[in-house]
Amino acid sequence: MGGNRGKAMTGQDIIIEAERLYDGTGAAPRHDVAVHLRDGRIVALGSPGDGGARPVLRVPVLAPGFVDLQINGAADAQFNDAPDVATLRTMAAGAARGGTSWLLPTFITAPGRAYASALDATRDAIAQEVPGILGLHLEGPFLSPRRPGIHPADAIRRPDAEDLARLCQAPPGAGLITLAPEEVGPEVVSRLAKAGWTVFAGHSEAGFDTLRGAAEAGLSGATHLYNAMSQMTPREPGLVGAALGGLVRHAGIIADGHHVHPANLSLAARTMPDRLCLVTDAMLTLEGTRDSFEIGGKRVFLRAGRLVDDAGTLGGAHLSMIEAVRNMIDLAGLRPEEAIRMATDTPARALGRDDIGRIAPGRRAGLVVLSRDLEVLGTLTDGTPVSGGAFEGLR
Repeated sequence: MGGNRGKAMTGQDIIIEAERLYDGTGAAPRHDVAVHLRDGRIVALGSPGDGGARPVLRVPVLAPGFVDLQINGAADAQFNDAPDVATLRTMAAGAARGGTSWLLPTFITAPGRAYASALDATRDAIAQEVPGILGLHLEGPFLSPRRPGIHPADAIRRPDAEDLARLCQAPPGAGLITLAPEEVGPEVVSRLAKAGWTVFAGHSEAGFDTLRGAAEAGLSGATHLYNAMSQMTPREPGLVGAALGGLVRHAGIIADGHHVHPANLSLAARTMPDRLCLVTDAMLTLEGTRDSFEIGGKRVFLRAGRLVDDAGTLGGAHLSMIEAVRNMIDLAGLRPEEAIRMATDTPARALGRDDIGRIAPGRRAGLVVLSRDLEVLGTLTDGTPVSGGAFEGLR
C-alpha cells in the first residue's frame, strides 16, 4: 500500500478477527474478537468463526485508528509551506503509516490572514473526501509574544474584527484553535466556541484567574502540555496547573522523550488518565526524506531524533502516533490500553466526536492493525485501507 489510498471495502461484509482487541475505552484487552464492517462502519462485534463465507482477515492486535489533533507535516509535505489539498493528501498518507486514521492538519502562525488558505484547503479536502482529514487545527497567530516557541514572533498578533468575522463562520469539519487567552479575552473565546471551534490555550502566559474566565467562556483544553505555557508555582498554578487540576479539561502532550521529561509524562497520565491526548506535533520529516526545513525564516534540523533550530529551540517533533503510544508505555509506565485510549477515544471526546475513537457498533471503521509488539501493520479509515499490507488479502 505504501500509504496510498486503497480501494474501499464497501458493498460487502468484512470481518477482522483479532487475537487481542483494544476498544479505545481504556478497558483491558479482549481476546479472540471478530469485528464486522459494512460500508465504512463497524456493525457488530462477535466471536471468530461466525462469518460464514464472508471475507475474513485474521490479525494479532486490533485497535481504533489513532486521532492526531496536532500534525504540521509528514512525508516531505508541510501544511504551512503549501496549504492545499495535495499537501493534505500526502500528510494523511504519511500519518497513516503510524496508525493515524484521522488528523487535524495544523497550520501555525503566519503573517496576516495566511490562515485563510488553510481554511479553504481543509474545506476542499473534506469535500473531496480525502481519507483522514477530519478538520483543521489553527495554532496561532493569536498567541503570547512572551511564549512564541518556534513560531515567528513578528507574525503573532491579536485578532481583529475581520479575523472574527472569518473564523466565526463554521469551521471546516472539526475545528481546533490554539490561542493565548490573556491576549484575546473571554469574549473572543466565547464567540469562537459558539461558532463551533474547540478552543485550547497554548503559547500562553495566562494566570489561573484568567484561565478560569476563559474556561467559563468555552476554553476546553491546553496545547502541548508543559511546553510554551505558564508553569505551576507555589502561588500561581498557571496553565500547567489548570490542566492537571481539571479547570482546563483536556490537554495534548508530545510524548517523544524530548519535549517532556518521562516523570512529567507519568504525572500527567496519572493525574488526567481520561483527559490526556497524545499528539505528534510532527513536521515534514515524519515518513519523509528531508532532515531540515524552515519555519518563519528559522532553519530547523533533525538531530538525534530532535527537531531544533540553531539556538536549540524545539521546532515540532519527529514522531508518529504509534511511537507516542509506545513511549507512554515505556517511559511513563502505562498499560497498553491506557496509552491507546490517549490516542483514540480521548482526542475524539476532546473534539466532541462520538463517531470515532472506539471499536463499537455504529462507529466509523477507523482501525489500526498492530503486531504483538505494537508495530503498525495496516490502517483503515472509514473502511478504506490507507496504509500497510495487512489488507491485501481482502481486495
